[in-house]
Amino acid sequence: MRRKVLLLSPNRCTVPDPVFPLGLIQIGSALENAGHEIRLLDFLADGDTLEVSLRDFQPDCVGVSLRNIDNVLIRKQETFFDVLTSICQTVRRVHPRPVVIGGSGFSIYPARLLELSGADYGIHGEGEASFLSLLEALGNGGNIEHIPGLVFRRGREIVVNPQRPAPLAARENLPAHPAALAGHYLKASGMLNLQTQRGCAHTCCYCTYPVIEGRAHRRRHPEAIADEVERLEQLGAGYAFIVDSVFNSSPRHVTETCEALVRRRTRLRWGCFLRPQGLTTELMQLMKAAGLAHIEFGSDSFCDEVLRHYDKRLSFEDIRQSSELARAAELEHCHFLICGGPGETLDTLEVSFQNSQLLTGAIIMAVVGMRIYPGTTLAARAQRESRVPPDADLLPPTYYLAPGLTEGGVFERLREFARRSPNWIVGDPTPEFASLVARLRRRGVVGPLWSYFAMLQRIMPQGAASLG
Repeated sequence: MRRKVLLLSPNRCTVPDPVFPLGLIQIGSALENAGHEIRLLDFLADGDTLEVSLRDFQPDCVGVSLRNIDNVLIRKQETFFDVLTSICQTVRRVHPRPVVIGGSGFSIYPARLLELSGADYGIHGEGEASFLSLLEALGNGGNIEHIPGLVFRRGREIVVNPQRPAPLAARENLPAHPAALAGHYLKASGMLNLQTQRGCAHTCCYCTYPVIEGRAHRRRHPEAIADEVERLEQLGAGYAFIVDSVFNSSPRHVTETCEALVRRRTRLRWGCFLRPQGLTTELMQLMKAAGLAHIEFGSDSFCDEVLRHYDKRLSFEDIRQSSELARAAELEHCHFLICGGPGETLDTLEVSFQNSQLLTGAIIMAVVGMRIYPGTTLAARAQRESRVPPDADLLPPTYYLAPGLTEGGVFERLREFARRSPNWIVGDPTPEFASLVARLRRRGVVGPLWSYFAMLQRIMPQGAASLG
């Protein structure tokens, strides 16, 4: 039965840049390919209000994608889930129809957010197949209770069905980026995004990727990825960011994907997250030939003792070698650090700083405190250490700081590092940087701007390095 579905992206965050709602587009493409009629409403890009869209489109179902729970900043904490309640209330008042919530943020707290929002259903994990099954069941009165990943009410109980990760869409079922929506994000940031795989087998203690996507690695066909890159070029994109947990999940994935892009002679420049381990000169040069321009290394610490506590299963030597490969290939690269997590001390912070001096040409992006999310080994550790109670509601931002450390003390140590080494970027973007970003975007500069921030710190060390 053909259904009309209104899909909402309620994200209003624009720092450091507005992010194209790729997950929602993937859902919409799956629904359209199955014969359903969809309409997209993006709270950042569209002028219409939810009330207008409901009255005009008269949907049979409303889907909402919650991308993020919060901004993951210990000092300037901002949450993004409160909008779900007002959306559900508006739908019930204007055009009562089932509301289904999904997205990566929802998938971390499925039962809690279904209860809080008052939505009718939720889907945690990937939603293409499950949303289609739910629409079919709602249309013909079928049984919903065995739909993978479905979150629903059974009396007063909220049931969360297990996920069942499936192979990714075939080559002909690519996400269709609507030209008008893509145009808005290209004007705002010059960037779009794409996904080449799902699932993460790594064991980082804080990470929610395995919770959201599962641990099984599922690749898209390399030619499908190349098809999508060509489509982004046709839309006018000069840059894209690959949103995989890490792009280099395997040498085979990197090689086959990049070889497909090289064969097509695509011109799109792109950035990605890389795990700083297992890279070679050949892989780095192949990625560069395929368009790689910026690397964001998920290093987390430059101290081997802390890396063990974070369950990174790599060493600083791995990080140093990876950084050197990026430098030799003349690729802009940064390392993200999470300072103050399990095993951290003032001494290990000093080790990280000293080791950072060996990373020639790298930018260091440091945050304080490790956000605790349910379903992670960090949450289990925090409970064992009586940092949080077993029944703690971790939806409001909750952070782990190692014993003996304070938020202010770690920030002060990082500020000291930044004064000595302006390639260390600490804290939130300053007004000076926000102004610089706006000017650079107007001039057509695309891609991450952390190298410009480091330049600004060298010119204005007090203003740029100050913490919000």
